[in-house]
Amino acid sequence: MSNNFDDIFEPAPQAEDFDKEAWAAKKKAERDEVYALADATAEAVCADGGKFRDYLDVQANFRHYSATNALLILATKPDARRLGDKDFWRDQGVYIKRQEFGHPIKIVESNGEYTRDDGSIGVSYNIKRVYDISQTTARTRAPQAVSHDARALLNALIYKRPAPVQSVDELPNGMNAVYDREQNAVFVRRGLSAIDLFCGLSKALAQAELARTGEEYTEENAGFKAQCVSYILGKEFGADVTGYAFEVPADFLRADDPQTIRTELTDIRDTAYDISSRMMRSLEQSKAPRQSEQER
Repeated sequence: MSNNFDDIFEPAPQAEDFDKEAWAAKKKAERDEVYALADATAEAVCADGGKFRDYLDVQANFRHYSATNALLILATKPDARRLGDKDFWRDQGVYIKRQEFGHPIKIVESNGEYTRDDGSIGVSYNIKRVYDISQTTARTRAPQAVSHDARALLNALIYKRPAPVQSVDELPNGMNAVYDREQNAVFVRRGLSAIDLFCGLSKALAQAELARTGEEYTEENAGFKAQCVSYILGKEFGADVTGYAFEVPADFLRADDPQTIRTELTDIRDTAYDISSRMMRSLEQSKAPRQSEQER
C-alpha cells in the first residue's frame, strides 16, 4: 500500500501568467469611468445654484479632499460625514455592512510621480474605494454644531492676512467690505455685526488671496470664487450662511469644459483650505494660554 496520500486532495489550480496589459487596461477603464462621473457632476453643479451649494457643503465637510473627490462624493453619497477605506474602519474596530460593501465611494488618490517619454514629470492616480461611517457597523452620532467666540473667530480670519485691513465709515453701494486690488488693501465698514463682518471680510480676504496666487484675475470671476470661499469658511466655522445664493457667472464657465470647471473649483478649494488652515492655527494658539491658566 502506498504511503503517499496526496491523491485524496484536489490539486491546486496552476497560477495563470499575470497579464500586465489587461490589468493596465482595466485600471484605465476604471479611472476613465470615475473621471467621467466627476466631469458630469461638475457640469451639473454649475447649471444649478442649489446643486452648486450642495457641492460647497461637501467640500466644506471634507476640507482635505480635492475638488474632484468632493464632486465624486456629491455624486455618490452627498450626505457622507466621515470616510475611510475598509482597512481604516477595521482599525477602528468596525466593519463595512455586508449590504454596503458593493457600494463604495470611488475617489482618486495620487500614486506618486513618474517620468513621461518626453522627460517631463507626471502624476499617476489610482482609484480608491472608501465608505461613509453610515455604511459601517459604527454607531453614528449627530454632528455637533461648530461654535467659536466671535472675536476669536474674526481675529483668526485676519491672522497672517494676504492684505492689510482698514476700517472706514462708508463703502460704495452699502458694501460691508471690499478688496481694492490697486491698493492691495481690504476696507471694512465700521459698526458691523459679527456675522456681517465675517461674511464680508472673508469674501474680501479671499479676493486678496486669489489676486495674489491667480495668474488670470477678473473681478467677476474672482468675486464669485471669493463668495464660494466665504461660504465654505462659514460652513466650516459655524457662521450663518443662510443669506448666500449662487448663480454661476458666464465668465466662470468661459471654456465650457468640465476639466476647466474642475480647475476653477480647485482654485476655490485651495483658497478656502489655505485661509481655514491659518484660522485653525490662530484658534489653537488662542486656546493654549487659556488652557495654561486653567491648569495653574
